[in-house]
Amino acid sequence: MMSFIFLVYLPAKEAFIAKEQTGGYVELLSLLPSGISYTLLVTLLGSASAIVVGLLVGLGKLSDNPFIRVPVSFYIEVLRGIPLLVLLFYIYYALGEFIHMPALAAAVAGFGFSYGAYMADIFRAGIEAVPKEQGEAARSLGMNEKQAMFQIILPQALRTIIPAIGNQTLGMLKDTSLVSVLAISDILRVGNEYATKHFNYFETYTYVALTYLLLTLLLSRLVQNLENRFRPA
Repeated sequence: MMSFIFLVYLPAKEAFIAKEQTGGYVELLSLLPSGISYTLLVTLLGSASAIVVGLLVGLGKLSDNPFIRVPVSFYIEVLRGIPLLVLLFYIYYALGEFIHMPALAAAVAGFGFSYGAYMADIFRAGIEAVPKEQGEAARSLGMNEKQAMFQIILPQALRTIIPAIGNQTLGMLKDTSLVSVLAISDILRVGNEYATKHFNYFETYTYVALTYLLLTLLLSRLVQNLENRFRPA
């Protein structure tokens, strides 16, 4: 699949450059690296935020304390019911009336809270999949609940949930196209501004789609390598 993308992507690039005199595609090619960097930055920061939120909320959902378990369960239900685009608008524009927040920070917060709600159940399921005897053995060695969780249980759970976290990150990479509505110069916004300026919609959006596809395939390969490395024996 990767070789097929390169066979399509590279000739398309050469064809676009060949039309430079009429279409000005070199301008688009010079803008895309900046758009790619913003897309990857939002993906990286958003994924890190979602993992942290997901871990904390997942642990909260496993708590025996109803004052912790009920609010985090409510958080999961609410965030899962709000479309990501609506959440981005709400954080940046609605909350922006009270708290000034840069577009990049709003985007990272939106992805962190939204995807964190989904990753919470991934962490919960991974932790519950670890045999209870592991925690009991850790406590018998003198560890407290926190030590048993972070030194014994959680490392084992992470090995089983890497594929699910990787799939969420892949989805986030594609969903970063939504941040263009916040005036962040990601791949889609760069392409849209170029297409609007030169009226080369078909060629431009084909190039944008291939760029997203190439990044997704590269990230998918990275996730697959991580899965193979940390796969439980």
